[in-house]
Amino acid sequence: MNEDIPWQLKMFKKTLKKKMRLKELYNYLGNIDAEEKCLLVTCGDNNGAINYYLRELGGQWTFADLEDVCIAEMQELLDQDVALGEADRLPYSDGEFDRIITIDVHEHLDDPNPFSHEVSRVAKQGAQIICTVPNGDESKIVVKLKHAVGMTKDEYGHARVGLTVTELEDIMRNTDVKPLRSSTFSRFFTELLELTINLLYVKFLAKRGKAKVEKGQIAPATEDQLRSVKKTFKIYSLIYPIYWLISQLDKLVFFTEGYVVVVNGEKRAT
Repeated sequence: MNEDIPWQLKMFKKTLKKKMRLKELYNYLGNIDAEEKCLLVTCGDNNGAINYYLRELGGQWTFADLEDVCIAEMQELLDQDVALGEADRLPYSDGEFDRIITIDVHEHLDDPNPFSHEVSRVAKQGAQIICTVPNGDESKIVVKLKHAVGMTKDEYGHARVGLTVTELEDIMRNTDVKPLRSSTFSRFFTELLELTINLLYVKFLAKRGKAKVEKGQIAPATEDQLRSVKKTFKIYSLIYPIYWLISQLDKLVFFTEGYVVVVNGEKRAT
């Protein structure tokens, strides 16, 4: 593997759900004009790779994270400041952005409504707002399996399992954002594979490694953490094509709802 490729991008190339999420976001975003101001807000589980690829779409991108555990890694990759935000106060002016994406933030918050209000506040009238969250339907098979093996919401650093499409749409409506379209991705086979990866890291590798791992980190998020599981990552890289092929079996269950929810909305006039 080319040593000139940043470690964050090497990791991203071996992911399943993260690449699915990027494809889903590309579909919603379409073409971005050079003068459009775009904001991406994340919450801890982000080393900057998805920021990197979204920025390639064009526009003027600003980045924020609600946790500081990976901000240094993100800035290293992006060569750009990443703000540390608060759920009830994003460090931006009213009506500043044409497009806003939040990736897996709401489920970390005891009350996601103040955050949703902040997203709406910093959006221009007519702005596109895209939110992704884990599916909050606890009746889904892999959610039950996660609980059975001890991978509860607490291990993921979440306040809740997630939100359903309806729940996320209701939160957005309450903050003057009109939901326009929704979708789900990562179905049974992909989610099961992701569970095996996260379980191995949280329950075994993270405890053996020398690098400090924060509560809620379900995969290496810093270069030190990746280095501490270097041998395992090499083995995983070799078998990744098999994992990818198995994940394609999701196509057989296309009629089921996925384990990740995406809602695309528009900021309404107030």
